Amino acid sequence: MTNKTKKMTKKDYFNELLNIEAVKENEALVAFIEHELELLANKNKGDKKPTAQQTANNGIKEKILNLLKVSEKAMTITEIQKADAELSEMSNQKVAALVRQLIEAGSVERIEEKRKAYFKAV
Repeated sequence: MTNKTKKMTKKDYFNELLNIEAVKENEALVAFIEHELELLANKNKGDKKPTAQQTANNGIKEKILNLLKVSEKAMTITEIQKADAELSEMSNQKVAALVRQLIEAGSVERIEEKRKAYFKAV
């Protein structure tokens, strides 16, 4: 039997230190630890700008969404690809991944009929 314990992070260690009575009494240590926790929080905010690929994918997702809005019926991934020349050059998996991102964003709805997936704009 293996013991799988979660590895403690820097944040976990600092929080544990704040719980020690001797550390609580030392104002300088408390200030230092709180400052380090603040730096960790700022580092992990995720204020990163999107990559060139993510920006390109956003344009493709917009195109897919427009196709689905114009269509009167729900479409399969293959039908979506056939409806646009740029999309037809992409792999089925890439288009499916972009559609899945649209579903997670709440812009597209997935409908399953007879074990086949159809997609439509919300």
